[in-house]
Amino acid sequence: MESLFVSTGVVALAEMGDKTQLLAFLLSARFKKPVPIILGILVATILNHGLAGALGAWITATLSPEVLRWVLGLSFIGMAIWTLIPDKIEEEESAVAKHFGVFGATLVTFFLAEMGDKTQVATVAMAAHYATPVLVVIGTTLGMLIADVPAVFVGDKLADRIPIRAVHVVAAIIFALLGAATLIGWGGKLLGA
Repeated sequence: MESLFVSTGVVALAEMGDKTQLLAFLLSARFKKPVPIILGILVATILNHGLAGALGAWITATLSPEVLRWVLGLSFIGMAIWTLIPDKIEEEESAVAKHFGVFGATLVTFFLAEMGDKTQVATVAMAAHYATPVLVVIGTTLGMLIADVPAVFVGDKLADRIPIRAVHVVAAIIFALLGAATLIGWGGKLLGA
């Protein structure tokens, strides 16, 4: 269960101010239809993070424990640095919304926005770290929804009140601690793996 809780919390924090949260604001302001937007976010995240979880499980089965420890430790530290870099929405991602309806636009834009995004990479790393990639994917999906669903309902009003920089720093510290613990061999003891 720790894999579920850790992956939910880390992704929820990392997602604050992320381009997909900004995309949720944009789609909400444009369409004003929260249900198809939320369903699009859910389906896109399940698909995207499901692929990431499968890749993480494959990495675990392929790499030796010592190599895996170094790859994961350095990945978590890389995620800490990446979390401190602010995201921007690409215009091409938001332009897709005009062609597919609200649900389809959300599904396509969120799936594309998450490809190679820090939360997808974090899902790969956590799925490789834990022996329960399905729980990691459930957790990262919940984390995405925790961060993005409020954005759908309150749009730009919430963006001005959340200290995004502070949230990013907290998420970066968590990723750095996970990386350091993994590199020195404490990752399994601290994270229940």
